[in-house]
Amino acid sequence: MFSAGILSSSASEEHPAVKAAVLKQVNDISCTSVPEPRLEAGDLLVKVRAATICGTDIRIIRGRKTAGVRYPSILGHEFSGEIVDTGGHAQFSLGQAVAVCPAFACGHCAACMSGAENLCHNLVAMGYEIDGGFAEYVRIPAKGVASGNVFALPEGMTFEAAALAEPLACVINGQERVRVGLGDTVVVLGAGPIGLLHVQLAKHSGASRIIVSQRSAVRRAAALAAGADTVIDPTTENVIERVRALTGGQGADVAICAIGDPSLANDAIHMVRPRGRVSLFAGFAKGTEAPLDVNAIHYSELLVTGAFGLSRLQFRTALQMIASGHINAASLLSHRFPLSDFTAALATAEQGSAIKVSLLNS
Repeated sequence: MFSAGILSSSASEEHPAVKAAVLKQVNDISCTSVPEPRLEAGDLLVKVRAATICGTDIRIIRGRKTAGVRYPSILGHEFSGEIVDTGGHAQFSLGQAVAVCPAFACGHCAACMSGAENLCHNLVAMGYEIDGGFAEYVRIPAKGVASGNVFALPEGMTFEAAALAEPLACVINGQERVRVGLGDTVVVLGAGPIGLLHVQLAKHSGASRIIVSQRSAVRRAAALAAGADTVIDPTTENVIERVRALTGGQGADVAICAIGDPSLANDAIHMVRPRGRVSLFAGFAKGTEAPLDVNAIHYSELLVTGAFGLSRLQFRTALQMIASGHINAASLLSHRFPLSDFTAALATAEQGSAIKVSLLNS
């Protein structure tokens, strides 16, 4: 196992102080000075140019996700930047723009050998076990470099767009699990950044109708702009009844839970057709349980599946889809802050008018 934690707060001449948003304990995170990351053999040093705040980051900060979290630590698993120390790797160059798939699989456990590296039994992730991208500089451990987790940015791609390759790759994984395809009617429950990526990807995959349920008027408008055909306000309409009406009583082909609300799982089951597919995509708090209509699953032969993380192949695909313009990642970016204003950035990310909040370093 490689070193992952924050070094002593006293900077030396060899390791000058740099800025990072440090999580000291639950609900205690702020931008402060830390030593520049100390490299070990085979590591890369990347100057972070853009990082985006994820709902998972917020869950960690608020104590709703604790597995693998260290205190103190630097969060941030959606980021990109430029190499400032190649660590002797000939395939990289100084100043090269890169993005990092933050999940490092071992490559030899049963899950990895079966092709499910996102479910690796020994998975180690940046922004969790390893200090992440809410910093001026981030160390990419030799393990991640050697396993091919560092990707050169396609020509012309912005750093902000590249930071969104990670959530898009997770969405790709989720839609592969429920086989979204040509002619499908797809319901997306929730139009946060993940839900909006689901809308764009479903449209790209040939879905003939995309229905989105979302409380926020701002996000319902964003869903329409992303390609949704119909938006529903669940505070004023019965979503299940509306979906049934829009599909001639049959139900949708696919329903995707893009919000970590366990009560939506049963709703999703009731809004799909016989042999429909349901994705419990969003993460739930540890120990969460929800009643499910098992008869509906049984007699309608429904497929209900989860979706966790991403693979390196999906990350590469996400970069290519953003670079080609098939996915408009930049459309999700609603607010921008310098790293030094992390507290304000976090507050904005937690309020309803924001879509995706970006942290920028010059």
